[in-house]
Amino acid sequence: MARHISNAIYRSAADMDTDVLIVGGGPTGLMLANQLGRRGVRAMIIDRHSGPAQQTRAMAVQARTLEIYSKLGIAERALELGLRGNGANIWTEGKWAARIPLGDIGKSVSPFPFVLMLGQDDNERIMGDHLRSWGMAVQWNTELTGIKQEPGRVTATLKQPDGSNRQIQAAYVAGCDGGHSAVRELCSITFPGAPYEHVFFVADTEATGPMVAEELNVYLWREGFHLFFPMRGRDRWRVIGILPEKLRRDDVTFEELSPDIRREAGANLDFKECSWFSTYRIHHRAAEKFRDRRCFLLGDAAHVHSPVGGQGMNTGLQDAYNLAWKLALVVKGHAEAALLDTYEAERIPVARRLLATTDRAFVLVVSDSWVARLFRTRILARIAALAMTFERPKQFAFRTISQTGIAYRESSLSKMLPGLPDGAPRAGDRFPWLRLRFLANGPVEDLFQKLDDTRYNLIVTAQPAPPGVALGLGDLLRIHAIPDDTQNAQELVRVRISGPAFYLLRPDGHIGLAGTRLEPDAVTRYLSESGIRIQVPKTARNG
Repeated sequence: MARHISNAIYRSAADMDTDVLIVGGGPTGLMLANQLGRRGVRAMIIDRHSGPAQQTRAMAVQARTLEIYSKLGIAERALELGLRGNGANIWTEGKWAARIPLGDIGKSVSPFPFVLMLGQDDNERIMGDHLRSWGMAVQWNTELTGIKQEPGRVTATLKQPDGSNRQIQAAYVAGCDGGHSAVRELCSITFPGAPYEHVFFVADTEATGPMVAEELNVYLWREGFHLFFPMRGRDRWRVIGILPEKLRRDDVTFEELSPDIRREAGANLDFKECSWFSTYRIHHRAAEKFRDRRCFLLGDAAHVHSPVGGQGMNTGLQDAYNLAWKLALVVKGHAEAALLDTYEAERIPVARRLLATTDRAFVLVVSDSWVARLFRTRILARIAALAMTFERPKQFAFRTISQTGIAYRESSLSKMLPGLPDGAPRAGDRFPWLRLRFLANGPVEDLFQKLDDTRYNLIVTAQPAPPGVALGLGDLLRIHAIPDDTQNAQELVRVRISGPAFYLLRPDGHIGLAGTRLEPDAVTRYLSESGIRIQVPKTARNG
């Protein structure tokens, strides 16, 4: 039966121009195109603009994004172009007040225990270049003007570079086209929220001053904040902050603004050059839903929020990573279409939680009330400094900022079997980063490098691993049986795994099913309930 269904899907797909039409050639769209390409899914990526962004506001690449980049094969290039930030320094009214370490507290959590300072434009360039690996490129000056959803397909109308219209057919459409998303508008999905009243500025500068080199510097003052992001090159800083009310006009220049920054950040600050300056407004919005039948919303098309915490671009990239493996399984006939329902179910809570937390934090650092001003300049830094003397707040801070702490515990794809100890990794969590021996007396290796994120991965400890054929996933599964070994035992205990245990990881590295004694029937039942089409062994079919 499964074979007939799969063949029918491929016959239907062959009649279409592409499996997935990706609208938007920014970071989210490029990530989705790369992830689909490496999974053998046909994708077409279009953008209404004439080319990649030349200047962009996003600067922070978080640890979880770098883990995904590593699987894609582009992490090293990102590290070459970016600057590692191992900490964030808080200044109040021109005086250093506290430091939040990142490298030290994250070294047991991720192979990338830092924030990488790398502009969105560089991220786009890296991912855009990598599209060639899959025979793809962004089709610029191409605009989506119409969508007609039908059973089994979407007919999209595209305005081409020469002004003519063209209709194409795709199995699915992914809206990665930003805050003014055409996909969202054409699907009549509301985008509730509002702009913040403040006007922001961004400037690429050459500056000297009291800033801690190669780390993020956050200046808090009575009227707001300034962020100094280190960039590659001598004394290069990207500065982001709130434009004073007296300067809120279209033709304001950086020369007019710089005295205000110096007044708040300290007299020792000296701007030698400004190579780019722009002003903008920020919205806080979330789409009412992330899916309309065969159309999906990702990134800024689905959610926009304040830049506090450097989460925006990274959240869009994780949207794409979450959707890509599900689309690939469905398009290639390995899963029921119902699997796609879990994209919205998993990512909407993440976006809404992020919107709420960044909104609260943003209001705190921009509020004009005397209480907020007092908290901002007298209390906040002291609380941060005190909290960083305790291990638990430090771990929480890193997992939150790095996005390694995002979990889908309430998802229908997350199931716990009884018996695992308290504190052990739970279904829905990103499986922890470990260094293990995968062969008796073999070398200690990085678990994340062993995991194949185009397939499911089964990790088995303190018990024999079943034959892969018994689990019904065929080539879609990789089994990792962890030998009994002192090094392994110590590393597993560190993350509260002891005794017999098994973890079935989804392709994105999050735990789908977890338990103690592994029974193949429990795994196949879980997969079937998740919408995965089980491959029945030949012996069972013949019997």
